[in-house]
Amino acid sequence: MALTGRTALLAALGSLPVGILAPSWTGMLAVNAPLSLAILCDYALAAPVRTLQFTRSGDTSVRLGDGADVQLTVTNRSRRRLRARLRDAWPPSSTQAPARQDVTVPAGERRRLGTALRPSRRGDHRAERVTVRSYGPLGLAARQGSHEVPWTVRVLPPFASRKHLPSRLARLRELDGRTSVLTRGEGTEFDSLREYVPGDDTRSIDWRATARRTTVAVRTWRPERDRRILVVLDTGRTSAGRVGDVPRLDASMDAALLLTALAARAGDRVDLLAYDRRLRAQVQGRSASDVLPAVVDALAPLEPELVETDARGLAATALARAPRRSLIVLLTGLDAAPIEEGLLPVLPQLTQRHTVLVASVADPHIARMAGARGTLDGVYEAAAATQAQAQRLRTAEQLERHGVTVVDATPDRLAPALADAYLALKAAGRL
Repeated sequence: MALTGRTALLAALGSLPVGILAPSWTGMLAVNAPLSLAILCDYALAAPVRTLQFTRSGDTSVRLGDGADVQLTVTNRSRRRLRARLRDAWPPSSTQAPARQDVTVPAGERRRLGTALRPSRRGDHRAERVTVRSYGPLGLAARQGSHEVPWTVRVLPPFASRKHLPSRLARLRELDGRTSVLTRGEGTEFDSLREYVPGDDTRSIDWRATARRTTVAVRTWRPERDRRILVVLDTGRTSAGRVGDVPRLDASMDAALLLTALAARAGDRVDLLAYDRRLRAQVQGRSASDVLPAVVDALAPLEPELVETDARGLAATALARAPRRSLIVLLTGLDAAPIEEGLLPVLPQLTQRHTVLVASVADPHIARMAGARGTLDGVYEAAAATQAQAQRLRTAEQLERHGVTVVDATPDRLAPALADAYLALKAAGRL
């Protein structure tokens, strides 16, 4: 039995003359028979908690930064009217409103309660239990119990770089020959013939076609379609570092989403894997219309692991997932030690068969430190930042000497820079 604040006040007032002899609430109620009887009757008339039934409905997924609505339906199967206060327990990062709700349900009826969630973290947010306190008609006593009512809301990556997609799709249409700009390049696919105009590359003239007509004909080309792209996300310890307010892993995810959306629209096949010492997530063999939702769903619960990435295992897993020639996009850090000791020894295995692109998140604070002057601390900070930048540049040059394309950009620029690098490789016929 749970006593309410009203009961405690009445018991205290009714027990003042004998408060010294009966200091506890039990003693106070014992010397106040009418109040004790009222409490017992109120408790007996409170609707039972065990017979209540709960069901949930509503949103099962939401993007980080948006709100989700989840409904809780309470069914009162008893013969007594339910007057209750409910607490629906969600993780603190779900930021629910309201946390507690009052509800009245007549016998044999049901009521629906709404909960608004505003999650502050990616991943799966699970409702734990519903705690009910059922009051009697006088509000003097209550029954209390809990019910397990499972429900999961998956919080997806925000995909902030989506705003860059229209401009990159316009460039893709230019490369694909769907506008007046026509491209040619090594390894591109023949598209059609058109009349020569001043400024065209003379190497694109089709002499056989010209001989059959009265005007000079030139070949037009379009980038290859149905290429294979494998996005590899490094979830080791370097991905756990924060750059500004954004974890490196989240910035890499955003870049991977923009690349996936762009490549799928270009007609290329995109697979994804996340790896540190073991495979954390993968998306493989999805169609162009299904690959982006599948990648978003796979990335949602992903968190960095505080372990050193196994470069050999990563390379072996990537080669197993990409048996044919592919573009392998590795989203990882450019720290000298992990690259020199881990990636460089296994890089020839990847570059021998595939085109490799390494994308990394740069810290904009380092650039600000490099420009600091005027104080002794500022000079030391500038020296340290310059040294860090030089080391990062040397690491990138080492990768480029192995034929790797390197994209090193701040979190807000990484996604569009990676998309531009993909389009440049596609225009050059290197996919």
